[in-house]
Amino acid sequence: MSAPLSGLRVLDLSRILAGPTATQLLADLGAEVIKIERPGSGDDTRGWGPPFLQDADGRDTRESAYYLCANRGKKSVAVDIAAPEGQAIIRDLAGTADILIENFKVGGLAKYGLDHDSLKALNPRLIYCSITGFGQTGPLKHRAGYDFLIQGMGGIMSLTGSADGAPMKVGVGIADVMCGMYAVSAILAAVHARHTTGRGQYIDIALLDSQLAWLINQGAAYLMNGKVPPRRGNEHPTIVPYGTFPGADKPFILAVGNDGQFARFCAIAARPELAEDPRFARNVDRVRNRETLIPILNEITATRPAADWIAALDDQAVPCGPINDLAEALDQPQAQVRQMKITLPHPVSGSVDLIGNPIRMSETPVAYGNAPPTLGQHTAQVLTDLLGADPAQLRAWAAAGVIGTAEEDIA
Repeated sequence: MSAPLSGLRVLDLSRILAGPTATQLLADLGAEVIKIERPGSGDDTRGWGPPFLQDADGRDTRESAYYLCANRGKKSVAVDIAAPEGQAIIRDLAGTADILIENFKVGGLAKYGLDHDSLKALNPRLIYCSITGFGQTGPLKHRAGYDFLIQGMGGIMSLTGSADGAPMKVGVGIADVMCGMYAVSAILAAVHARHTTGRGQYIDIALLDSQLAWLINQGAAYLMNGKVPPRRGNEHPTIVPYGTFPGADKPFILAVGNDGQFARFCAIAARPELAEDPRFARNVDRVRNRETLIPILNEITATRPAADWIAALDDQAVPCGPINDLAEALDQPQAQVRQMKITLPHPVSGSVDLIGNPIRMSETPVAYGNAPPTLGQHTAQVLTDLLGADPAQLRAWAAAGVIGTAEEDIA
């Protein structure tokens, strides 16, 4: 059974997280992804540690957890695109590719002859995706984009954090990740369109644009009423009660989604009168009177341990749950059954644990390829298989610093 994207070749000139996240997903779905890295140093994230993967002797390698999180299933080819010979190699590889993803600054690849217009002339079927901080147009187009910066400029930090605290970024690079997911959606749409037109196209994806797009209900509410929404900590702007509540031992999550669930909660709490109180009977009333209701609920939930509440509420289909740390999150039976922690063979450490892909497809399931590659691990293989380079040519390129590869690969 072939993977859904089997037969597609992706040339990945991106770094950091947004582009690698996108190309890892494409690799999980069966595309051949060739990651282009700088000889000697590679992707910047290789050095973003600790922690680093350890070898069989317990020593740190150059493979950081940050790099490992987004580069599964790829082939690493180390090529110096600043060298004319390196640029020629990339052009030749692009001629064999279906998709190219890059995240250089606007115009950054034009000086190398690796921009969309140049490569389109060589390969009209190429789908070329540029991921930048601010897009190819607009007054900020030449600025570099970073996740933290985008979270601030895109509004999500103004909504995150306690009501009386400072704005807070999300604990992972969510702006990068979501931009990568939008990029994959656009790329797959372009692949589908190519079946009809026979032509590739240019895709312009910006971190700021995608950050604004996933403001979702909060953004729509502002556009509707013109009121800038405040930070509410873990509370929901339009659903009450929906947040973290104190148990006798530790906090837990209560996420009441409708009036029936609230009535069941009140019955379990031995306070059925609250569900009949006109201030709280309907969600719209609970939202309007949240400042009165939440302190009452806090007093109630603080009387019993969190696990007791979760067991009783779950039994009556009232949404609730624990607040897990990462060990608890990945070790919980549900995550284990769903295989959200995977182990792949690794040439340096023997094996590496990674977070799995969440997609479950009945006919063309995700199939994990190799672990995130070491720098230049596939240089000789790819340049030989796709460009017909012989050992003498590989040695000449390596001696000139145009490529990086293991000496034994080109002996």
